[in-house]
Amino acid sequence: MTIYWIYIAACLLSAGVVLAITPGVKALALRYGKFDLPGDRKVHQRPTVRLGGVAIFSATMLSALCASWGAVTFTSIPASAFHPTLLILLGGSGFFLIGFADDLFQISALNRLIMQFAVAALLWSLGLRIDVWVLPGLSPMAFGWLSLPITALWLSGVANAINWIDGLDGLAAGVAGIATVSLVIFCMAIAQPVPAILGAALIGSLLGFLYYNYNPATIFMGDGGSYFVGFILASLCIVGPQHIDSPFATLLPLVILGVPLVDMVGVILLRLYRKKSPFSADRLHLHHRLLDRDLSHRAAVGVVYVLTLMTSGLAFALAGMIESAIFFAGLSSALVALSWWVRQQILPDESSNIAMSKGI
Repeated sequence: MTIYWIYIAACLLSAGVVLAITPGVKALALRYGKFDLPGDRKVHQRPTVRLGGVAIFSATMLSALCASWGAVTFTSIPASAFHPTLLILLGGSGFFLIGFADDLFQISALNRLIMQFAVAALLWSLGLRIDVWVLPGLSPMAFGWLSLPITALWLSGVANAINWIDGLDGLAAGVAGIATVSLVIFCMAIAQPVPAILGAALIGSLLGFLYYNYNPATIFMGDGGSYFVGFILASLCIVGPQHIDSPFATLLPLVILGVPLVDMVGVILLRLYRKKSPFSADRLHLHHRLLDRDLSHRAAVGVVYVLTLMTSGLAFALAGMIESAIFFAGLSSALVALSWWVRQQILPDESSNIAMSKGI
């Protein structure tokens, strides 16, 4: 059995598990009143279950473990090669539990961040760490003792970036899915099948979840899901693109995850400039700004998807993987063209609805 069949099996298994158990998760959440209520800065109009992360977490864990067993049994990959995967799943479990506890009991943002840093520090002590900085024109620089805060900041930062961009139906799952596909391609290109297996499992979970989460969503991933997904993405960046033979190795993860990271950093800076807490709620996020420009819900999500595809294409171009860069650029162009065509087809109806809503 080739490793490619393992990738496919991991993706299909996790997608199937999410599709199968999400209705049960939703039913239990509704029974115990665990749902997200509409609000001033929230887009959804009715109470919606926000424990979808339970399905994503369960499916990814099960699929990754089964696929890892399959790889050891049917390929030449030794069991010892899966030590990083076990570390990532351990850390992902910690981040999921932090978010899940917040979904259930409402923990303050500062306490969540402290717990995330504690989990990240534990993972660093076990070997999941960023040790070297590689930039164009410069010799590789070892971080030394700075490796600990940099690793913790990266793992927690990406997890929160995915959490913060989870403001529209299907947005976080789609953006994370595109980024994960990019990371899996990088892992395959540098002969790193072990993290690619974990990435394939996450892709399947996100695709299965999008069936229920795309607009109009019937369930949200919640903090548990977004923290788990973000942590897995951040970890894959450490064990994947960081090892590619390129002067841009350190920059590649920043480019791939550029959309959620720039959105998070930009919002924090704007809040500080306005002398507000960086954790305060507002409508400064990219998706809010797109909605404020009269884009529809799905159009705003589509714009962010295209931006994420473009940053992924740029990452491949920087790494010298021209074929992959062209593929992502072509896919971005195709989505833009398709969106333009669809809008042209429905524009008369939209114009009539807008006119009627304004009393024209």
